[in-house]
Amino acid sequence: MSLSGRVALVTGASQGIGKACVLKLAERGATVAVVARNEEKLKELVSHISGTGGKSAAFPMDVADEEQIKNTCKRVIAEFGKIDILVNNAGITRDQLVMRMKRADWDAVINTNLTSAYLCTQQVISAMLRQRWGRIINITSIFGQIGQTGQANYASSKAGLIGLTMAIAREVASRNITCNAVAPGFIETAMTAALPENLKQEAVKLIPLGRVGAPEDVANAVAFLASEEASYITGHVLNVNGGMLMG
Repeated sequence: MSLSGRVALVTGASQGIGKACVLKLAERGATVAVVARNEEKLKELVSHISGTGGKSAAFPMDVADEEQIKNTCKRVIAEFGKIDILVNNAGITRDQLVMRMKRADWDAVINTNLTSAYLCTQQVISAMLRQRWGRIINITSIFGQIGQTGQANYASSKAGLIGLTMAIAREVASRNITCNAVAPGFIETAMTAALPENLKQEAVKLIPLGRVGAPEDVANAVAFLASEEASYITGHVLNVNGGMLMG
């Protein structure tokens, strides 16, 4: 599943699932534009990729800022000539029961997790249409499929990503562009590391495979969907959850 000659842009690339996706895409031969707010972590990631013979560049950006998205996408295309693969991974949580949730926390999560995916897609879609090839991959969540107490904003944003995925897939399929989503279950990241140990143990009991997932499990799914081998898959939600949700 070589991605040699392809240019990928990954948001939320500085850590966790985003970082794993960057490393996997670079390993497969793609040139990767790494995008996140933390410039120091991005530079470390680019240095690591360079040390392994890969090619990447850091583009510090806040996905909640529309102008930054527009400018960054233009810079990536100016530097690399194109964007073949877009991975909309950036995401945050602001957990609270809906009756106590502040409007600012609702807006922050929807803007970062969902609106940014729409804006990034909008900025790269013209180039993909012209070259008649593209892969758009949205990182959603099992909680966008089953909901979660205290995460009305997060679950809504991730469910919205699934709808966005299917709508875009229909709009661009005739130009050899696919749009799919990956729905991780319980993955060991900085976000889940903050959870109490007893909650982690309870979560594992709900996973038929009996273990928490790794960011690399998600990255492998992303790399597959970005490849030629996945050319007849579009509008699909690929579950990476150890069997936590089936069907």
